[in-house]
Amino acid sequence: MEKIVIEPTLETPKVVLDSESSIIEISGNSLPEDVHSFYSPIISWLDEYKIQPNHRTEVVFNFEYYNTSSSKMILRILEKFREIHRKGFDVEVQWHYMEDDEDMIEAGEDYSENIKVPFKFISHPRN
Repeated sequence: MEKIVIEPTLETPKVVLDSESSIIEISGNSLPEDVHSFYSPIISWLDEYKIQPNHRTEVVFNFEYYNTSSSKMILRILEKFREIHRKGFDVEVQWHYMEDDEDMIEAGEDYSENIKVPFKFISHPRN
């Protein structure tokens, strides 16, 4: 599968979709004007990836901020990994957050409870 790298902007996150390294990463801010056009290529790539996923996949979310429409797309992405996990493949979601960002911690916990794949919560100090 072709590796996809989308560089971040002020409104869109950095995205790395790399089947060779088994790492999927989305980080930064997510408040695109048209959430569907931004996330559609990511969803399509994941639909292809889940057909023949690697034995182990690491999914890294490191958001500074995301809006409500992005949260729905994050859920759709996580649902793809739930499907992979249910097929017996190893999936680990790494949810990064600033140590004092209660909203981001709570969001990660909510996703973890709903998706039921292994989540690792990683706290970072504020600079």
